[in-house]
Amino acid sequence: MSAGGAFGGNRGLRPVPPEKGVFPLDHMHQCDLEKKDYLHCLKSSGHQSENCRNFCKKYLECRMEKNLMARQDMSELGFGKETETNRETSK
Repeated sequence: MSAGGAFGGNRGLRPVPPEKGVFPLDHMHQCDLEKKDYLHCLKSSGHQSENCRNFCKKYLECRMEKNLMARQDMSELGFGKETETNRETSK
């Protein structure tokens, strides 16, 4: 028999969680309005996420306010001030 376990996995190694992407689900529906606004924007824009950045930002801010994800600077999440000012000047 192999030493890797019944399904080929290595039982000696502990799994390492991903750096980002794992956070508590919103079981109490605290950010449902922001989520619905973002999803509606995606559907109406043909799933062009760039057109819905403001809704995405509001959703992430809601999650941080309600402790559903760790508080981070918005520039670390791709919402830098220089990016938004560049978009506004290009319009």
